[in-house]
Amino acid sequence: MTLRIHDTRSKKKRFFTPIKDGKIGIYVCGITPYSPSHLGHARQAISFDIITRWLRKLGYDVNYITNFTDIDDKIIKVANKEGKDFLEIANRNIKDYFQVMDSLNVIRADEYSRVTETIPEIIDMISILIDKGNAYIGNDGVYFEIDTAPEKYGQLTGQTLEMVRSGAGGRVEGTGSGKRDHRDFALWKNAKENEPFWESPWGNGRPGWHIECSAMSLKHLGKEFDIHGGGRDLMFPHHEAEIFQSECCIGKENTVKYWIHNGMINVNGEKMSKSLGNFTTISETFDSVQPLALRYSLLNAPYRQPIEFNPSMLEESEKHQERLMLAYLGGTKLTNANDWSDYEFLNSASESFCNGMNDDFNTRVAIVELQSVVKKLQELLSTNSELDYISAIMGWLNEYAGNILGLIPDKDIVNSLLTKLDSKRNEVSTRVEDLLAQRQEARGQKDWDMADKIRDELNSMKVVIEDGPEGPTWKLEN
Repeated sequence: MTLRIHDTRSKKKRFFTPIKDGKIGIYVCGITPYSPSHLGHARQAISFDIITRWLRKLGYDVNYITNFTDIDDKIIKVANKEGKDFLEIANRNIKDYFQVMDSLNVIRADEYSRVTETIPEIIDMISILIDKGNAYIGNDGVYFEIDTAPEKYGQLTGQTLEMVRSGAGGRVEGTGSGKRDHRDFALWKNAKENEPFWESPWGNGRPGWHIECSAMSLKHLGKEFDIHGGGRDLMFPHHEAEIFQSECCIGKENTVKYWIHNGMINVNGEKMSKSLGNFTTISETFDSVQPLALRYSLLNAPYRQPIEFNPSMLEESEKHQERLMLAYLGGTKLTNANDWSDYEFLNSASESFCNGMNDDFNTRVAIVELQSVVKKLQELLSTNSELDYISAIMGWLNEYAGNILGLIPDKDIVNSLLTKLDSKRNEVSTRVEDLLAQRQEARGQKDWDMADKIRDELNSMKVVIEDGPEGPTWKLEN
């Protein structure tokens, strides 16, 4: 099945063809690091992590760029409150971002562009827009004039020019003395007291929010590139503004071939966000759920679908991730991974998995196939037979659960988990053997109530008993 991607601008799934054969450029709007990263950031990062992994699986050379907006009103506010330099605040939260994303097994982007390192390119871009008549200088900064390219408005959202203020989400400034029209937006803001600034032809100041991503994407990917992504909350006004700026600056339509937007994480029906105060940081979530279980829960829905965050969602995903890892560890102890092409069941699972991923990166379909393969592995491990089949399943899991879905940790962590699993077995071994002996004695005396009571206690220890002609054997539950 040929890859299809839902393009926000055309509002439909389109067959994917890159601008350059074999090569793909992706730019994804990143975080504003004024506080620790929250679950909404995890949803976005994991969504585009999966997209990048799958494109590379298909054989594309992917150049994946994201950014940090490391100068912003909110960063300045926190810096002033703490009496620290704004970059100290930004760097502290960027460090947190990398720590939690590494725990979530999010692969690093090829470049993390920063606004403070792109000021010359931003100034050059604004100068071009002024020279072309798309921007003007006010007494408090430089503004993009919407009426110079009204045909570009609403390409992603269908918004009309009249909706700009009601739908701006607080990012489009209200009517100011420097604006000619309330719909125009800032490209450069003149410096205020106690704010960081850079020199420019229009006076000391700093960039507006929207121009930053236009300049960074063009700097790293050129005048046209394949995919521009971000959360749905960025469609308006941020990405609409980028279309204005980039296309007017370059003099070319469709500088981005496909626009992709991931769904939000909601709490009680509202988008999780710092501004609403209903967010949970990623590190706080790690207090109650393992990182890869959180990753599992965020993959258990297609990336464009909103997710309602709740404890039951995490609990269910934690169970599935635990089943995956226990089965995987059990297989690792028995055999090495091998090719799976000789097994019809695994070939069928691969086909369904790939069809799902090629249908706009549908990870829900992929997860269903993963669960079916884990179930098959559990069945084979229960008898410790058909080692060749177990070996094939291990190869399948390494590729699809590991390389694609990112749900299997690296070898060092796997080896550590195996050591812990053996240690856990050793810890309970004496007690289990004692209980089994008591159970055998109770069965010999036909004290079935006592035998059942002992079995229940063993079950509570996650011990699985298998009665055979040579007596009972046991193992820890997979």
